[in-house]
Amino acid sequence: MTRKNPWFDASLSHHSPEGFTNLSPGGHQPGEVKRWRKERKAAGLPLPPAGGYEHFIATWWQPAEIDVSGSENKLWWLGHSTILLRLQNQYILTDPVFSRRASPLSFAGPERRTPIALSIADLPAVDAVVISHNHYDHLDDKSIRLLLARFPDITFCAPLGLKRWLRQRGARDVIELDWWQSVTRQGVVYTAVPAQHWSMRTFWDRNASLWCGWVIECRDCRFWFPGDTGYTPKLLQIPARLGNIDVAALPIGAYAPRWFMATNHMDPQQAVKLWEQLDKPLAFPIHWGVFELADESLDEPVCELQEALNETVSGFSNFLPLRIGQYLTLPDAGHAD
Repeated sequence: MTRKNPWFDASLSHHSPEGFTNLSPGGHQPGEVKRWRKERKAAGLPLPPAGGYEHFIATWWQPAEIDVSGSENKLWWLGHSTILLRLQNQYILTDPVFSRRASPLSFAGPERRTPIALSIADLPAVDAVVISHNHYDHLDDKSIRLLLARFPDITFCAPLGLKRWLRQRGARDVIELDWWQSVTRQGVVYTAVPAQHWSMRTFWDRNASLWCGWVIECRDCRFWFPGDTGYTPKLLQIPARLGNIDVAALPIGAYAPRWFMATNHMDPQQAVKLWEQLDKPLAFPIHWGVFELADESLDEPVCELQEALNETVSGFSNFLPLRIGQYLTLPDAGHAD
């Protein structure tokens, strides 16, 4: 039986009768997944980070400390693609994953290599959660259930196709959006924006739900969370349509081997290129340092990022690698309401 896309709109290029498609054409050819897995196994990849895992944790991890008495706009990078934002005294989580594995199985799949920087029990009252897509390292069943047990009135913003899944886990307030659609909650604007990626949670639902990034905007700041995305110049449609980005969380991991991963994941060099094309806003790298999803070591993304920045920028750069658990104070750009 052919699957039908209930949201299909023939006027939208990223819609198909069966599901959704990408910004730019391209995809894996038959046999490439098997080739990658074979080469990965033969080479014993990924290798441990330089100095070993304990050294990596000592260098790139710290417990997150949240000062709930403060009111300035801040963010805390909690590892991988999980960010805690404070905008206009509201707390917003992106792609919350607090589990030991990014997997449907408790005994197999990518395992967390760095500790959790902040537990769900220690979170401040969360107002909203944005979800970029349904891969297990971005949408975690256990984390969602625990968040809802503690904060049952959370607003979820998700791309098309995930509302039912979230409601089945107890979410009451779920807003499902297509690319370029927006919703405003308590003065904060959430806009689903394009990303170059894909979706799949089972063997039967490839690209049945949409994937997206999010531009989250208040009167002081416009923040871009791309979720998972490969590089394409078409991402520049986002600032062209919504305005200059003040702060960007740019993914840099899960890029090796490039011949296989480039369709769906930016590498550090492409992240720097995109940052330059955005006119060098305040930025920090995400999607690295927690799970070994591809062939590079845990520390390779940030090492390659530093090398790329050294080749591009003379002196101080505001593309800042953060330690997992570290916070960043956001600039006051003074956007009009």
